[in-house]
Order: sequence, then structure tokens, then C-alpha cells
Amino acid sequence: MSLPDQPPTFRPPTPAERPWWWRLEDAAGAEVRVGEAHADARFPNQGDAESWVGEVWRLLADEGVEQVTLFELDRRVYGPMSLRA
Repeated sequence: MSLPDQPPTFRPPTPAERPWWWRLEDAAGAEVRVGEAHADARFPNQGDAESWVGEVWRLLADEGVEQVTLFELDRRVYGPMSLRA
């Protein structure tokens, strides 16, 4: 049995709809892969992106992330910013 296609309201947002994202990095600036719960998080605005990293920074650090850099699409907004307390 196959399921019907998802209606457009259930499609994943496009990068243009959620242009803000964090590059998760090690101390040398290389990208760090993290578990699915925190990978590929994208946000509709800068405030939501900053709130998210403020809530999960300890979890990211536990996964080996030393610093983060904020992007809007391909434009670097700021960073790297250390996750060390």
C-alpha cells in the first residue's frame, strides 16, 4: 500500500523560507557533523536562530562543536563564536 503525496502544507520549508543557519565547527573551523536532532537546523529569522543556539549550545558542545558561525543563506553574518562557558 502506498501513501498519497503530502499536501503542500506539509512540505519541508525551502532555504529561502528559512535562510538562517549555523555552521557547527571544531576549534580549527572545520565543519562538525552532529546527530540528527541538531543537524541542518534552519530558521526564518536571526532571532529564532540565536534563541535556538542559546538553548542547545551545551548539547552541541557535548557533540564536539567548539564554535558556531551564523549565516543568512550564503552570507556570513558573524562568527565564529565559541561555545565554551
